[in-house]
Amino acid sequence: MLFKAFKIVAISVFAAQPLAAKNLDQPVGEVVLTVSGTPKAENAGEAAQFDLAMLEGLGAVEFETSTIWTQGVQHFEGLPLIQLVDHLGITGTTLRATAINDYSVDIPLADAVEGGPIIAYKHNGEEMSVRDKGPLWIVYPYDSKTEYQSEVVYSRSIWQLDRIEVIE
Repeated sequence: MLFKAFKIVAISVFAAQPLAAKNLDQPVGEVVLTVSGTPKAENAGEAAQFDLAMLEGLGAVEFETSTIWTQGVQHFEGLPLIQLVDHLGITGTTLRATAINDYSVDIPLADAVEGGPIIAYKHNGEEMSVRDKGPLWIVYPYDSKTEYQSEVVYSRSIWQLDRIEVIE
């Protein structure tokens, strides 16, 4: 009888755990990105804050593409948006991306796919300064799909990114 009661309690505790937010490491360097609005992992109240090293540690991809803001083919390196979404357990329909100057754009969560946009932190091998669209820039691989070559997608390519809010 005692074993049966313990088994029920253990199952109940285990079943409740995925609903709780998990803790992330604290940023050591300057915070470059804050994600709020229901991330399942957090380290700053109900938000997740990242320094550059933390973003780099989540996995990087690189690609070359042309943009409407630069001359010729450019090389970008960064964290795939899908990787951030998966790491934080983000659900919902929309991500509101906001820049240092409070400019914001809404990005459908459906855009966060393999081979899709990245949160770029390097451009042509160099970290990006605020003056050069950094420290973070959402970049789509524009040359890989004609769907990425539209005014709508270009408008989602926010630079000087510093905040993402999950909109349900």
